Amino acid sequence: MSKTEEKKPTIQVLERAFDLLEVLASFPDPVSLKVIAERSGLHPSTAHRILNDLTIGRFVDRPEAGSYRLGMRLLELGNLVKARLDVRDAALGPMRELHKLTHQPVNLSMRQGDEIVYIERAYSERSGMQVVRAIGGRAPLHLTSVGKLFLANDDPQRVRAYAMRTGLAGHTRNSITDLPALERELTRVTQQGTARDDEELELGVRCMAAGIRDDQGNLIAGLSISAPADRLEESWLERLKADLCRAGPSRLKRVQIASLTAAEAEGERSAGAGTGTGACAGANSVTQRRTRSASPSREYFPVESRNTMISCRPA
Repeated sequence: MSKTEEKKPTIQVLERAFDLLEVLASFPDPVSLKVIAERSGLHPSTAHRILNDLTIGRFVDRPEAGSYRLGMRLLELGNLVKARLDVRDAALGPMRELHKLTHQPVNLSMRQGDEIVYIERAYSERSGMQVVRAIGGRAPLHLTSVGKLFLANDDPQRVRAYAMRTGLAGHTRNSITDLPALERELTRVTQQGTARDDEELELGVRCMAAGIRDDQGNLIAGLSISAPADRLEESWLERLKADLCRAGPSRLKRVQIASLTAAEAEGERSAGAGTGTGACAGANSVTQRRTRSASPSREYFPVESRNTMISCRPA
């Protein structure tokens, strides 16, 4: 079997969908079904059925009957991937330095709809007691330090809409669960330029965060330090803000802000230091002490998210 054949999809309909997308990508303008079928080698009726399903998913656009072009969903997803890669590359250096200073995990996260998604972390298994978040973990905006940065960046009407959609569900006795309290908190975040999570998502865990902005001044991500509540030091905050200057506008000129806007819209529609590839906070987290599970899952996320691990290795 040739190398090319080995790389073919095992599901025939996916192979055909990929071929159709490749055909559309080769044309700058909308293409007729007849041309698409000829170029792909598919029967017109087969091509039509697959294109129709791709149109439903917005991967293909049908500007008029009988013609097709690549859809906007591909642009949204592509920009999202590019933005995450650019931000991660720019933030890795400052993240590692912060971890060396604090001996606590440093997390990089971005907004996706009504949640924060954790995309990178810097930590070391040799460190002592620490809170480690899972890459890909998610958490509500209003319960996390980075999430508050993004909410503070929204106008009041969007914050109210967020509160209506989510109900501001809480996870601990410290959680902010009513709109007036959230608005006061966001005012403080705006004034200080930083945000905190004081055991609002998970008891025993505190976080501090500052935002990363691109050369247009748009907030695109946040760095946070997460630690056991009694180990978070106020002196880390200034260093966090200073190190973010190194991951800021001059290194993020290529970041595609459209990706974040698209992700938010999608969410609203659906209403040395080891570098793992996470962050300050994860709802429905499963807290572990190396050998045994200690915390029940919560309602907001599926159990398999498993965002949190507390390492008890001696310092």
